[in-house]
Amino acid sequence: MLSRLSEWFWNERLWFPQGLGWADLEDRDGLTYSKASDLWVTLPIALAFLIIRQIFERTVAIQLAAALGVKEKVRVQAAHNLTLESYFRITSKNPKQSEIESLGKKTGYSESQIHRWFRRRRNEERPNKLKKFREASWRFTFYLLAFIAGLAALIDKPWLYKMKEMWAGFPMLPLLPSQYWYYMIELGFYVSLLFSVASDVKRKDFKEQIVHHVATILLISFSWCVNYIRAGTLIMLVHDASDYLLESAKMFNYAGWRKACNYIFIVFAVIFIITRLVIFPFWILHCTWVYPVTVYPPFFGYYFFNGLLFVLQCLHIFWAVLILRMAIKFLPGNNIVEDERSDREETDTEDDEEEQEDRKAPMKNGPVQNGHSPLNNNHHSKTE
Repeated sequence: MLSRLSEWFWNERLWFPQGLGWADLEDRDGLTYSKASDLWVTLPIALAFLIIRQIFERTVAIQLAAALGVKEKVRVQAAHNLTLESYFRITSKNPKQSEIESLGKKTGYSESQIHRWFRRRRNEERPNKLKKFREASWRFTFYLLAFIAGLAALIDKPWLYKMKEMWAGFPMLPLLPSQYWYYMIELGFYVSLLFSVASDVKRKDFKEQIVHHVATILLISFSWCVNYIRAGTLIMLVHDASDYLLESAKMFNYAGWRKACNYIFIVFAVIFIITRLVIFPFWILHCTWVYPVTVYPPFFGYYFFNGLLFVLQCLHIFWAVLILRMAIKFLPGNNIVEDERSDREETDTEDDEEEQEDRKAPMKNGPVQNGHSPLNNNHHSKTE
């Protein structure tokens, strides 16, 4: 069964135009070609990235945060309460009104105190500013270095300036050392992101990020196996051109450098629009979708490759909408650009007023102080 599946998967008719196949990618005359077996090296590279990232975030990122003045907001922790904690962990983090009334009867808390407790408890599980800064600084460092390395690898290549050259001689496109390492490092990095996604800061576009990582890994892997390496390097370069700017804007945002954040975000938005909504669809996609059929009849690999590119383009449009929504914040009266994907922390600005009202109001089930009954000695207030 597995042998038949493998035979079907590697069928030349799926991945190559008629008359071409895997034999055309065998090394000959001192020339090396990409091979599927090369991709195994990305697993130790991904593991190395995970280790390097931990070291980077605990050393370089911490020092950089201190240098930029990243200050952590003091969070008021929710008072210890076994009943509410059990409900929070097992049932829901956002109780309904009927459930709040039931919890009030069990704990002796007023409704506003229960709302406050859950608000503070949810905030405890949100990542702090320093964690966000560390992640952003790591991605900024990689994307910047990757863009510089990719530009250096492609600056003297004819297909950077005349994109039809990416298909000249296909599939017999010799593999260059710079292309090999560019591919392996990029693929290893995205595999490491997929491994670490569970522990990274979760944003509103979490599902879209998963789709993006999977599509990127499939795209890079597939383009390597069938020797679409010239197209692949161009696609990676276009994506790396703006990502480091977004991460640097986030870093200055977390540090409170408002003007620097806004100026960098303007540059990022312009480059993102140009690279993702102009160059990518009208140059690269045109050259992978329209031009190849003038040379070879369409085949499954052609549709599969371009299908992945269209998935990426849909994500580009989705993120472009978020960018435009953030750009609205540049209007007068807005001081800083927030990441629309962020899970914003709930504030306790109304807590003091609510607490004063609670103390003045008639108390049920005995006196209540600071959100819990003094009769329960196991409940105590904690503050950061």
